[in-house]
Amino acid sequence: MAAKDELGKHGEQIAADYLLAHDMQILDRNWRCPGGEIDVIAREGRTLVVVEVKTRSSRSHGTAFEAVTDAKLARLRVLASKWLKAQGEWFDSVRIDVIALERFAGDFVIRHERGVC
Repeated sequence: MAAKDELGKHGEQIAADYLLAHDMQILDRNWRCPGGEIDVIAREGRTLVVVEVKTRSSRSHGTAFEAVTDAKLARLRVLASKWLKAQGEWFDSVRIDVIALERFAGDFVIRHERGVC
C-alpha cells in the first residue's frame, strides 16, 4: 500500500475513533457506489452524518480542510441520498461534516466542522 493510502486509512481510523468518543454511532465506512465513496457514515441521534475525512502530513499543498471542494460536498449530498435509498432507513435530518487531520511533530490535530453543507 502506498504511503499516501496508509496515511488516509490511518486518518479515517482516527476520525472513526473520534466520532465514537463523541457519542456517534458508526453505520458504515468506505461505502462505495458508481458515483463515488463516503468515508464514514454515522448517526447522531436521529441525524444521519456523512463524514468526509482528509488527512495531511504537511501543509505543502494547503490545509486538509481546504482540500474539500464545493464539488466534493455536492457529490457527498448525492451519495448520501443513494446510501439512504439503499438502506431504507429514515432520519430526521442529514448533515455533512468534515474531519480534517494534520500531523504536527508526529501527532495529529483534529478539526471537526459540523454541517458544512
